Amino acid sequence: MKRTAILFSSGLLFALCGTGLAQTAVPATPLNLTGIQSLTFGPPRFSTQGSTTRVVFDLPTGVRYTLTPTFSGLRLDVQNARIQPAVLTNPGSSVNEVRAGAGQITLFTPFPLSFTAGWQASEATLATGGRVLILELGPAVTGGAAPTLQGQVLSSAPATPGAQAVLSGAGTLPPGDTVAPTKVLPPAPALPAPALSGPMPLQGRVPGEATAAAVPAPRIGKNPGQTRVVLDLPPGSSYRLVPGAAGLNVELGGVTLAAQSARAVSPELREWRFAPGTMGGVVSLLTPSPVTARSGWRAQLLPPASGTAWRLVLDLSPALADLSPLTPAERTVAAVPPVLATRGTAILALSANFVRPRVVVDAGHGGRDPGAVGTIVEKDVTLAVALRVRDLLTAAGVDVVLTRDSDRELHPVKNTDLEMRAAMGTPGTQLFVSIHVNAMAASTALRGYGIETWWNPNHPQSSALAGLLQQHLTEVTGAFNRGLKNSQSLSVLRNSRVPAALVEIGYTSHPVDGLNLRDPNYLDRVALGIALGIRESLVSGVTAQAAPAPTTAKRP
Repeated sequence: MKRTAILFSSGLLFALCGTGLAQTAVPATPLNLTGIQSLTFGPPRFSTQGSTTRVVFDLPTGVRYTLTPTFSGLRLDVQNARIQPAVLTNPGSSVNEVRAGAGQITLFTPFPLSFTAGWQASEATLATGGRVLILELGPAVTGGAAPTLQGQVLSSAPATPGAQAVLSGAGTLPPGDTVAPTKVLPPAPALPAPALSGPMPLQGRVPGEATAAAVPAPRIGKNPGQTRVVLDLPPGSSYRLVPGAAGLNVELGGVTLAAQSARAVSPELREWRFAPGTMGGVVSLLTPSPVTARSGWRAQLLPPASGTAWRLVLDLSPALADLSPLTPAERTVAAVPPVLATRGTAILALSANFVRPRVVVDAGHGGRDPGAVGTIVEKDVTLAVALRVRDLLTAAGVDVVLTRDSDRELHPVKNTDLEMRAAMGTPGTQLFVSIHVNAMAASTALRGYGIETWWNPNHPQSSALAGLLQQHLTEVTGAFNRGLKNSQSLSVLRNSRVPAALVEIGYTSHPVDGLNLRDPNYLDRVALGIALGIRESLVSGVTAQAAPAPTTAKRP
């Protein structure tokens, strides 16, 4: 019998039980005279093709295992078999390290695993009749648990927004609030302005007459959370930047390239390659996470520091978001189309009046409670975003109630403060949205970056609201998508009587994400994403008055 339980970073838990035949009895696990299990699990076999690493385990009859995809890799917990202690480094392009022992094997990856992204698991029968577990890991791998994993699928959390949640623990504070102020990692070095505050250049040309000179191997600078790649380009050469799922390609013209490469360069750069071509070639920068035209990288062409070669400087980090300024149209009511008011009920003095929908926007922390402290102070950033959201929604015809509009807390006792915020969703309120900044301890800070949205089953529409907020936030900001979370019971959500969600707009503890949170352009984009998510919730019926029908909101 083979059994698989999977706990995802989004709080999603489901188990896959492979039984071969549904009614086949499980033979007893053989034991030796000392009572120690005689079956062994592992070591695995590795193979790599491109950016995908395949890991194969033999599955002896009677062994049970659980798979736990996490933000730092894939963990296997094994029952009814022994695991020999071992540590293996860099066995494949998408597996940095393997640690085995005490009934557990962990495959550390340079990228996070989510519901279906970054991994795939399947089982197969060999010609000899034996069974194997096949794990494929890579930034472009999708699928998660493949159909070949036989058996029943159990769920303790919703696979789609709207499903019933089962929360673990009795948590109260939002994620990151329990992280005590610790040593903060230094911010990643920025490119000279305006590279971090303007549109990224996708193509360009180096000044001067073409010489078709050779391009030397790239110069690499490593910083916590970010890797800098510098290409020295001769005069007259041209470049075109092509982001994609596997990384960033730099198409060069008017140069000479010699075939060369280097692997395992840094956590942000798995490999670089030079591929010669006619009158130029391609420099491939393979990254653990996909890059897009708006996120995952930065570029700027700088003049020579010495000599004649210009410097094409490329920064790589999955935490790099879109920091370009909003257009004038995006700063006006046109960005958030008006929300139609509804006719008042008989409770109102004049039933013919039209009533603007009311939404509570909660700027987390305040006053003596700073929240997370790192590159920024959480209470300052959450208030700055909340005020922006208020202005956008007010112009769209929404009655916005702020839990605070200045640097203050609602109550000196934290739990009471959270309960008072949730209680502001009085009758007639349609939605409640709380804004927070996340943090991790310095020892794990490099694992925390991007945007996530939390919800609790306090209302049938809370999951749909969270899905719409996460969708619009990641679309507008280009930030790393950490998905929906609901594995903890949060006071500010569970005590709300209306659809409620809590957005974590970034990590102040991360050296790159912290810079995002310091940038006014990023905060503008965060506010626009929240406002658009609230607006779509209102016009699509995801409100306190809506019937608990299944939602059609996209899961990010």
